[in-house]
Amino acid sequence: MSEYQDGPDRRHRRPEGVDDKTVEALGALSKALETTERARGRLYDFHQLTGGADLQLDRAVRLLREAGHPEWADKVETEILGRNVIPGHWTFQIVEAYDRTYYQPFQQLEKSAVSELAQGRDHLYEAEMKEARRTRGHPDHTASP
Repeated sequence: MSEYQDGPDRRHRRPEGVDDKTVEALGALSKALETTERARGRLYDFHQLTGGADLQLDRAVRLLREAGHPEWADKVETEILGRNVIPGHWTFQIVEAYDRTYYQPFQQLEKSAVSELAQGRDHLYEAEMKEARRTRGHPDHTASP
């Protein structure tokens, strides 16, 4: 039977030879990627909100026609409905370009850096912060699940 150890699991322990600055740098890189994840979420918000608004235009066009304003229904239908949000692009194309051009390369670079510099061990900075801040022996401050 193995002895229980009160500390982070092996995946979250700093590998031998990894210095403080490297752990800090990988933590900063990870935080930047997390911020990019949030920005990507906002881009999906933009995509879904814009698409939803475009679909709502169908109702506006129908109601304008029913209200006796076919010229305004035609204007909405031809000028705004299905319009590009930037030249040549609907929002899904912007999302795809962002993913391909920025997000995926960033994600791959961060993973490669963690793999090469910390033997693939993620969140070392956070794991060490947890160890420094938790109260040993407290049931809600355990090192692992």
